[in-house]
Amino acid sequence: MKIEAHIVSYPLKRPFTISRGSRTNAEVIQVRIEHDGNVGVGECSPTGRYGESFDSVLVQITSMGSVFFDRSSLQSLLPAGAARNAIDCALWDLGSPRFPDDVFHLPSSIKTAMTVSINSANAMAEEAKAYVEQGATLIKVKLNADDVYERLQAVRNVAPNATLIVDANEAWSCLDLEQTINSLIPLNITMIEQPLPASEDEQLRGLNSAIPLCADESCHTKRDIPRLLGLYQMINIKLDKTGGLTAALELERSARDAGLDIMVGCMLGSSIAMKAALPVAANAELVDLDGAYLINGDVTGGLKYKNGAIILS
Repeated sequence: MKIEAHIVSYPLKRPFTISRGSRTNAEVIQVRIEHDGNVGVGECSPTGRYGESFDSVLVQITSMGSVFFDRSSLQSLLPAGAARNAIDCALWDLGSPRFPDDVFHLPSSIKTAMTVSINSANAMAEEAKAYVEQGATLIKVKLNADDVYERLQAVRNVAPNATLIVDANEAWSCLDLEQTINSLIPLNITMIEQPLPASEDEQLRGLNSAIPLCADESCHTKRDIPRLLGLYQMINIKLDKTGGLTAALELERSARDAGLDIMVGCMLGSSIAMKAALPVAANAELVDLDGAYLINGDVTGGLKYKNGAIILS
């Protein structure tokens, strides 16, 4: 089994800003595994928030070149994270050249959120309006702790019929959380993602939130589920956190068994990464796989986005 890995940088169509910073490029690691004449590809996005760097992830990936493994044994050979994700998804692709089309039953299209990143209220409204004019009906709004209501009101004004979800990326520690959430009720917000840092989310226990809360940074693998019960009503499954599709499917089952709803999310990247998450996205309540839409120069044969959906047939 031959493993190759290299860094690819994709320019973004516009700057992408969340509470932790802004980016103009999406850098990813793409993995190619060759075995018995067959080739599988995978992709990951190392994340500093989780203690990863491109160097550390590349070391993990290349260290597997001298080890025999399959998807099952891989789960114990590498920890959950970006490196295992890229290899795991490459193995799925290796076993099925048209993965995930001929392994999982996928619908003809999957509605995805289109993401509005942090900017002035007017600029965020303009971005949301462009998405709505393109047919999008699900809008994800990135926020920090500044001008929360004003920014959301501006987006709601131009997207009166869209489903709006909010992603605070752990930035609301300085706010009166219950008061902030209650102030958003008139805007008909469907879900709020990760309002507090993962280290502080025990504060959510007993919170009377009128808007469902979704765990992102707080939820990586199925081992996190017991701790999240009573804090969140939904989890965001990302393959870069679970360490691949194999563990993502396990997390999905555990969350469903615990009565939690499912969102499927992504990092910025190409269609290689978005396509690998489709088997989980097919049954999720909310999907946010617009990462490949936000870049320029997607891979050949990349996913097709139309009217706020991923078109699969």
